Amino acid sequence: MAQVELKNVDKSFGKTKVIRDVHLSIEKGEFVVFVGPSGCGKSTLLRLIAGLEKLTNGEIIIADKPVMDLPPSERGIAMVFQSYALYPHMSVFQNMAFSLSLQSLSKAEIKTRVEAAAKILQMEHLLDRRPAALSGGQRQRVAIGRAIVRNPDVFLFDEPLSNLDAALRHDTRVEIARLHSQLEATTIYVTHDQVEAMTLADKIVVLKDGEVMQTGKPMELFNRPENEFVASFLGSPTMNFFNGVLGDVVSEANIAEFKGSGMELRDVRLVSTGKTSGAAVRLGIRPQHLILDPKGALKGKVTLVEQLGTETIIEVMSSEKVLFRYASSEEIDLIVGQDTSFSVDVSKAHIF
Repeated sequence: MAQVELKNVDKSFGKTKVIRDVHLSIEKGEFVVFVGPSGCGKSTLLRLIAGLEKLTNGEIIIADKPVMDLPPSERGIAMVFQSYALYPHMSVFQNMAFSLSLQSLSKAEIKTRVEAAAKILQMEHLLDRRPAALSGGQRQRVAIGRAIVRNPDVFLFDEPLSNLDAALRHDTRVEIARLHSQLEATTIYVTHDQVEAMTLADKIVVLKDGEVMQTGKPMELFNRPENEFVASFLGSPTMNFFNGVLGDVVSEANIAEFKGSGMELRDVRLVSTGKTSGAAVRLGIRPQHLILDPKGALKGKVTLVEQLGTETIIEVMSSEKVLFRYASSEEIDLIVGQDTSFSVDVSKAHIF
């Protein structure tokens, strides 16, 4: 296990800056997930930590040691790639042992390490097979095993589940969570999938255009987003937004009144603390935090009903022509074209 620190990290390709002044501290044994849309810089940031890309500015410190001038092999890291990167002509055992053979370890030591990793991953029976004889999930476990045998200070995962189908993604995600719990290793994991981020992470780092938008525990980011981007990126269905104006503000409590879209709501969490009464703002409320209410101020017409088994999602066009969604785990007796109305759980709403 090792602590990882990033200080003033910048990365540019030519004149294009792709990582912008990133400060981050990852504690020993922590599972940290970098998440964001395609092109946000999450994989580039991981590659900078791994030493596969050269910093433009800043410092990267692993286990209290600056590593900017060290090659990947000397940084105490092991990386699991999206593409598995297995040697097709080698057996599972040989793939897992390859990096150890380059370190001139004894055959007995290599055998011990490989068999121990195979036992952890429950794949002892696969050691004699070649990659072509394995499923996608089994290949990914081999790639993870190849990382485990190195006994690294830090595990790096670059979208390791993106090539798997939905069922395998779930099973492998559970496997990675179990593995982290067992090894207690510092882990940095890149994904664009918010479900992976929410279920695996001790801490999530949300990135946009190379900048860190917010860092924190999964439910902290879900319940108290610091900006509209984080609010809209995390959560499914995505958060609803309604335009309006700011009413009375209680600065010391960071709460305010929202007026707009037929609603007047008091004591709403104020995220944009620099704004004053009368300013244009946006109200954010998750579909799960709307309440079906015949006397509700938010009115509209149902345009779509999606029955998903465990959840029903209703799409509604408001009287002010704003499309929004309502979600519930209960059966909902609404049909397309029906007029309906909602109230808002003010304790779960945000003003941006």
